[in-house]
Amino acid sequence: MIISRLMQRVTLLTCLAVTLTPPANLTAQAEIAGVALENHASGFVSPVMLIQWPGTKRGNLVVDQVGLAYLINAKGQRQEAPYLDVRSKTVKLNEGFDERGLLSMAFHPNFAQNRKVYAVYSAPLRSSAASDWDHTMRLVEFTAATTNALSLDLSTEKILLEIDKPWGNHNSGCIAFGGDGFLYYSVGDGGNMNGQGRGHSPQGNSQDPSHLLGKMLRIDVNTPTGYGIPKDNPFAKGGGRPEIFAMGLRNTWRFSVDRGGSRQVIGADVGQDSYEEVNVIENGANYGWNIREGFVGFNPNDPLKHPADAPTKASDGKPFHDPLLVYKNFKAFPKDADSGGISITGGYVYRGAALPQLQGKYVFGDWSRQWVKPDGAVYIASPGAAGQPWNRELLKPSTHPTGSLGGFITAFGEDGDGEVYVLTNGSTGLVGKTGIVWKLVPSKL
Repeated sequence: MIISRLMQRVTLLTCLAVTLTPPANLTAQAEIAGVALENHASGFVSPVMLIQWPGTKRGNLVVDQVGLAYLINAKGQRQEAPYLDVRSKTVKLNEGFDERGLLSMAFHPNFAQNRKVYAVYSAPLRSSAASDWDHTMRLVEFTAATTNALSLDLSTEKILLEIDKPWGNHNSGCIAFGGDGFLYYSVGDGGNMNGQGRGHSPQGNSQDPSHLLGKMLRIDVNTPTGYGIPKDNPFAKGGGRPEIFAMGLRNTWRFSVDRGGSRQVIGADVGQDSYEEVNVIENGANYGWNIREGFVGFNPNDPLKHPADAPTKASDGKPFHDPLLVYKNFKAFPKDADSGGISITGGYVYRGAALPQLQGKYVFGDWSRQWVKPDGAVYIASPGAAGQPWNRELLKPSTHPTGSLGGFITAFGEDGDGEVYVLTNGSTGLVGKTGIVWKLVPSKL
């Protein structure tokens, strides 16, 4: 899931000496008003994705990390039987904190014609992998019996891509179709911390083009077998893995494709201990991990002391791409007004009609502002001055006036009308049924 660094470091850091501080982007403007959160659906363990059921207003699909996906109607009522059940195919999950499981799903843009559905889940380690590694992440394709089938037949599964993971954390594993019709697939850096340890290249997996770890992939699933490579992928003609679209990412926990504008791909990359960031993911871009964290330099051997001069170029001489937005992590900056939480969760650019005050703004959040208490927060980002990072504002819904949702934010969702949802888990583990799907709605006050 999203907060692996907390597994190694749960004690709050009271200070951090840095010599270079990124621009603050916590806006001082008036609060966005007129927004409430409505309990749309509940009874999940840990919901990690909500997407529209294609071609109809019947409702949405909710992905539950424990290996299940459910259809819910427009009123939030859940179909009793799951649409997909891969529990028999996943690695054994911990009841406590775990980042593995069923991580995401996507319907093919031409689902009405081909009935193709895609999923990413954590499978047991395949035999060809190093024996001391953790699991194998699978990208698979299912074919629905009909477009209105209420469940997927596991026998139709086709494995498209398997990626071995040395650690159980930093999986990312989000998929979505872009405006170009290709499938985008975010992959974490392999796990552990600092971009080092078992299964990491000397330069870090995220900076190694021979590895798929720490990247955004882009593939063409419209092929008779397997998948194809888009001709303009940066390594389509050699020099690295041809599936790579962008690199230098740590753990992009949720990205989305803007349904408006230029259909930008926007992802939230979880930092190590100091900075969380939002990136516009572009073809051939390198976002700097584990040489940079946010706008500052990063030293894997001493992660709490950032180099005075932040590197501006990768080893190939090409400049790093700056984040769209950065905020400080509460663990390193517990008393700083610009601190926003301990693990970023990516969301959506709002394109709905119910909340015009959010139109064109990026709705995202943070898993929690502390480890020991469910304290997830929703933020609204909007463009700053030309050439400057976007501004960030804490959303204080009328239903949650302090800004705390009283749950851990696991993901965001978007329906066919462009309305946005917030998904939470009431605990840090995969037990109970405290998972809730909240919908952003106009305040009744």
